[in-house]
Amino acid sequence: MAPDLLLRLLTTPAMAPALSAAQWDLALRQARRAGLMARLALVVQEAGVPVPAQAQRHLAGALTVCKRLQEALAWELARIRAALADTGAPAVLLKGAAYAAAGLPVAAGRLFGDVDLLVPREHLAVVEAALLEHGWAPMKLDPYDQRYYRQWMHEIPPLEHTRRQTVIDVHHNILPRTARHRPDPSLILDLVRPALQAPGFFVPAPVDLVIHCATHLFYEGETDRALRDLLDFDGLLRHFGPEPGFWDTLVPRAQALDLARPLYYGLRYARRVLGTPIPGEVAQAAATAAPAWPVTLAMDWLAQEGFRPKHPSCRGPFTGLAHFILYLRGHWLRMPLRLLLPHLLRKALPRRAPRPVDRAAIL
Repeated sequence: MAPDLLLRLLTTPAMAPALSAAQWDLALRQARRAGLMARLALVVQEAGVPVPAQAQRHLAGALTVCKRLQEALAWELARIRAALADTGAPAVLLKGAAYAAAGLPVAAGRLFGDVDLLVPREHLAVVEAALLEHGWAPMKLDPYDQRYYRQWMHEIPPLEHTRRQTVIDVHHNILPRTARHRPDPSLILDLVRPALQAPGFFVPAPVDLVIHCATHLFYEGETDRALRDLLDFDGLLRHFGPEPGFWDTLVPRAQALDLARPLYYGLRYARRVLGTPIPGEVAQAAATAAPAWPVTLAMDWLAQEGFRPKHPSCRGPFTGLAHFILYLRGHWLRMPLRLLLPHLLRKALPRRAPRPVDRAAIL
């Protein structure tokens, strides 16, 4: 078993020539499970290290798929822009779509699923109506799911295009309304800037991109893409770090957004896992948001397990327990117990077939 093989290869590609065929096979399987095949391909390509022919075929295929997905994303953004043209709503891209639209290096080799949009809450209804009119439809038809999203979450139920099966998550904030932390979305919207690679869209300011990345990573209960998200966080810090004023504003901005704790976790584990260069004074300032030491010890263990790919070779005797605790933690951060317990009970029970959604009721 080599649970850290992929991580070591990503951070130290010079070790590639020393890997046996069996180790390459295992590294590729771990990378595929973590959604990092194309990123691994770029890492070894940029390092100029030799790769066995069989492994190279898999890596080249991953790069081809990644390129097609990025082309598809650009085309899909054009369709979304056309759909929202008459709404007058500023559309701010988040997460992977934002990285690509801003032309950031971290987007290279990154796979894309859905498109995440942030719009002012007062524009939410008109944006949803425009998307429904242009072929998108709700994916969550159950009345309870509709209520869950619209009453408690920071987004409306996901919308899927009826012909292309592309998915949009339309947000009015970056955390649920019931979450422990309460960022003010107007602060993020006030500092957005035009997306260089996607005319008509905006992206958050660099510090907000970084803080949102950490927030998404440490509020998320699912760990399938945890290592990829930590690599995103590392890549953003390495890219924006040299910009004048970036490090000076990072922690104060997180405090203003009520997101100092997620940023602290992000900085702590990026440095421990990936060796991300972080100025000592910034790490020290971020540590003022650290939890009590027993919680930090527990998080260290959870993070160690959570950042491993979900591949059988990466499982230890307590990995399943760690993932279950992270799953519960993610929900616990997003909802108070009085809402969370009935919600988890409802999710655990078998569901009946959903009734058709009443679109008039949505709008």
